[in-house]
Amino acid sequence: MLGPPGSAAVFLVVTVDPGGEAAARGTLAELAGWQRAFAFPHPDAGLTCVAGVGAEVWDRLYGTPRPAALHPFRELAGPRHHAVSTPGDLLFHIRAARPDVCFALTAEIMKGLRGAATVQDEVHAFAYYDARNLLGFIDGTENPVGPDAAETALVGDEDPEFRGGSYAVVQKYLHDVAAWEDLTTEEQERVVGRAKSTGLELDAPGSHKEVNTVLGPDGGEQRILRAAMPFGRPGRGEFGTYFIAYARDPQITETMLRRMFLGTPAGGPDPLLDFSRAVTGTLFFVPSADLLQDLSAHGKPR
Repeated sequence: MLGPPGSAAVFLVVTVDPGGEAAARGTLAELAGWQRAFAFPHPDAGLTCVAGVGAEVWDRLYGTPRPAALHPFRELAGPRHHAVSTPGDLLFHIRAARPDVCFALTAEIMKGLRGAATVQDEVHAFAYYDARNLLGFIDGTENPVGPDAAETALVGDEDPEFRGGSYAVVQKYLHDVAAWEDLTTEEQERVVGRAKSTGLELDAPGSHKEVNTVLGPDGGEQRILRAAMPFGRPGRGEFGTYFIAYARDPQITETMLRRMFLGTPAGGPDPLLDFSRAVTGTLFFVPSADLLQDLSAHGKPR
């Protein structure tokens, strides 16, 4: 999750059917080997795969203990906007420089889950121009990099049995591109809080950027690692962003979402939600590779 985003991605969310627990555990156990096998003939593709496990299936797969902050995604019903909570037991976030390599690993995962899981959502996403979303703005400019990315995304000593893992919040957004394009560039910039051409911050009170700025007790900005990507089917009028945020504490992402959908004492909600509608919402714990191996071998952290 800490590597470069890649130009292609697949987001796959499934629920584990009753009796499908063994196949799910087996698929998660084999995942690292499958990733290496598909990556080896195509070293320049940079194939990676992140796997997440939801709260409702964790006990069925691994029993206790469970990660300290793992819980189902919490629905948010504001006066104007709604963050839905939707089913999801397993998340597979697959990235590469080539869509065919992503496709091949996705097909192998589904072969492993055949007859044991139900697909709830499958999105094939892509990089768009110079890291822009389908609303035309550069996305992810504030992402931490290097050691800061690890510090932001990875669980540490606060939950030692699950150190090196992460929490992933996933939402699929659909955009009203026609209404968005009716705005002038200046109006769009006031909504987003950034210059459209450069991505530089603007002084735009109540903007998407301002609403999503969360300060900690020390006054410093609390950060998440975003890995959102565009997707769409123009022939069906579908234009969207698949939002995924990794954090060592999901409460940071959840605070951002509460500010977006419910507003704050100073204002809100997020004006971008007038043009973007959340149609899914799930939360997962992403075990480290070592922890996933321990869970597969022993059924619990060592």
